[in-house]
Amino acid sequence: MINMLQDWFNRYFSNPQVITLWLILIGGFLVVILLGGMLQPVFLALIIAYVLEGFVSRLTAIRIPRIIAVAFTFLLFIAILLLLVIGIFPLMSKQIGQLLGDLPAYISNAQKHLLLLPERYPEFISESQIRQLIDGIRTELTRAGQNLLMFTVASLRNLMMLIVYLVLVPFLVLFFLKDKHLILAWGFKLLPKNLELSTEVWKEANMQVANFVRGKMLEILIVWVATFITFLLLELNYAMLLSFFVGISVLVPYIGATVMTIPIALVAFFQWGVGAEFLYVMIAYGIIQVIDGNILVPLLLSEVVNLHPVAIIVAVLLFGGLWGIWGLFLAIPLATLLHAVMKAWLKMLANIPEEECVKPE
Repeated sequence: MINMLQDWFNRYFSNPQVITLWLILIGGFLVVILLGGMLQPVFLALIIAYVLEGFVSRLTAIRIPRIIAVAFTFLLFIAILLLLVIGIFPLMSKQIGQLLGDLPAYISNAQKHLLLLPERYPEFISESQIRQLIDGIRTELTRAGQNLLMFTVASLRNLMMLIVYLVLVPFLVLFFLKDKHLILAWGFKLLPKNLELSTEVWKEANMQVANFVRGKMLEILIVWVATFITFLLLELNYAMLLSFFVGISVLVPYIGATVMTIPIALVAFFQWGVGAEFLYVMIAYGIIQVIDGNILVPLLLSEVVNLHPVAIIVAVLLFGGLWGIWGLFLAIPLATLLHAVMKAWLKMLANIPEEECVKPE
């Protein structure tokens, strides 16, 4: 048994490049797990700088000096950030307040509709079952109200954290973009010299991950704006709030669109009942999802990620459970990175003769 395990280890881990690659991956994973809370602004700035680097590279490719390209890209980023902070987020906050204010009326309306079900379908449901359902809903809403109160009490701390992020993250983004080559050169000094396998993995993963992240962010923006305009034209309540979550839902393939159908249907139902307007909203939402799945995704993410749907769902569940919303956003890039690692690793093993993989006793 020991000899079998030793042969297996020598077969897959005898190459120093393989050990170096796995040490880098495990070290990076441990840094995120152990220091993720403290270094969250740094990681956030790294992700933003990584996304913006694609725009900087395109500008430098047409012979624009890098310092000018960085300055222009950073100013564009600041303009978008100010638009979010000054224009969009206050509107979303206002709509959240409106939703909380309208919630008691919605609950009363839903209770009236539910109590009519035993009269219409007595063979399927009884009044006692409806009462139990209403009591359960009230309990959950009370719990949600308590959580909201706790969030309100901690709002001052959250506001201070937001101010720190709004000041610190842009500065970090600027330095990561401006001093990219210096930071990379310093980092490579800390690594071993024999990095052929790691370099090969990085080149393949970087191309796919960069294209995926930029394509996914563009998809989120397009779906968000298209849904907002559609809901605004249809005069659906909380258009900005609902459209924002519809845009975010594309981070979770196959699941996000289905989950968002429920709140959209509930808001439309409480606003109009089951009528023409309700059907218009649901049909419009369905059309947006069809266009997203059959036009936007193939156009923006064509051949970027070659992963099976099962692998994507597992990655979303795993990394989403570990890191929340950031885990959902980074699930497919991280799965792509692991896929590139396994591909390069197995390719290297295939080129090593069997007698070189097993050390003599």
